[in-house]
Amino acid sequence: MIQDEGAPEEDGGGYDVDDWSRLKAFTGAVATLDDVQAKRAVFALAETDDPRVIPMDLPQPVIWWETDGEQAAVAVQAESHLGPDGEDMEVLGLILPDGGGAVALLEDVDLVDATDPVWRRLVAEAIDVDDLGD
Repeated sequence: MIQDEGAPEEDGGGYDVDDWSRLKAFTGAVATLDDVQAKRAVFALAETDDPRVIPMDLPQPVIWWETDGEQAAVAVQAESHLGPDGEDMEVLGLILPDGGGAVALLEDVDLVDATDPVWRRLVAEAIDVDDLGD
């Protein structure tokens, strides 16, 4: 899906395998453009019907299957929307290890535990620990 430069963390949002759980989730409401501009949410969808929050524990480690292969991410937002064709879209707002944001369909990710060795390897490969400002 579409990659976004913004992240809902004022510190840049980057994380490693040990501190991902500090990411703030956007839950309890469907995001608006104001939420995205204030960096509380990753995305806000327009021109959809029946927007709903997907009840799930957030933040949630995921492996995102994008066109370039698998990528580690943490889901911080989950919404369901009916598209113009009436199709139900389950959409996640993701934070990438470098702090960037992305939007993905739930069907394009695997929900994993933070101890998952593939997820941990993908996080480690995606970041340079020296760039996190520890």
